[in-house]
Amino acid sequence: MKLLFLSTICLLSFVVVTAQKTNPKYDSLLAKQYGADEYGMKNYVLVILKTGSNMSADKALKDSCFAGHFQNMDRMVKRNKLIVAGPFGKNQNNFRGIFILDVASIEEARQLLQTDPAIKNEFLTPDIYPWYGSAALPAYLDASDKVWKTGF
Repeated sequence: MKLLFLSTICLLSFVVVTAQKTNPKYDSLLAKQYGADEYGMKNYVLVILKTGSNMSADKALKDSCFAGHFQNMDRMVKRNKLIVAGPFGKNQNNFRGIFILDVASIEEARQLLQTDPAIKNEFLTPDIYPWYGSAALPAYLDASDKVWKTGF
């Protein structure tokens, strides 16, 4: 009898521990809008921008390329392709910044990045990786546009 009781307790404990948790706040329409899988996640492309091989002293060219870099970022945001962007602080890896792109493939990311004059002219070099993150990441874009006071 003790063995049956202990076996039942162990089985119930196992069921409780391994049962999947469902989210009481789940919004199926929002999940669909953002392309979420059952975990609320989706695939993105992470780009780490590093210092490129172009060491040109041509200030006008460099300034033009980086002005174009920021214009290109704005264009990608308006097309809902650029979800996160930001610079790194000084570091030993020559990392300059990151992008998280909402694109279907690495190849699409490469094509999109070739529209950036700083990358095209090799002032920046992209390292490109598949990345899995929250499908709700794009939701922060609306708020981020309301918290900055002075632009670059």
